[in-house]
Amino acid sequence: MKYLMLVCTDPGHTPDENDGAPAIEDWVDEMNARGTRVIGDRTRPATDATTVRVRNREVLLTDGPFAETKDQIAGFDVLDCADLDEAIEVAAKHPMAWRGLIELRPVWPLGE
Repeated sequence: MKYLMLVCTDPGHTPDENDGAPAIEDWVDEMNARGTRVIGDRTRPATDATTVRVRNREVLLTDGPFAETKDQIAGFDVLDCADLDEAIEVAAKHPMAWRGLIELRPVWPLGE
């Protein structure tokens, strides 16, 4: 099953370099070797976001993210895992699980 893993930062959190979190490069290498990580990358900051809405057939654009939140999406990965337990195990190894948060969402194919 595929999962979208949203990697979120907490801009107010000061990371502790001694918190035991793995290096991102180590996480990427391990998940690529396992064949679990399908694709992933960083995203630009929320200040570079554009929100798109259509109302009454008019396209409305807003600079910035959809919602005002403390935590901000910093990147994403698409995981291919046997089940939610494996996706949780993979996410828990990601450095941002230690310093921010990880949101897992099952991918819901359009044909289902």
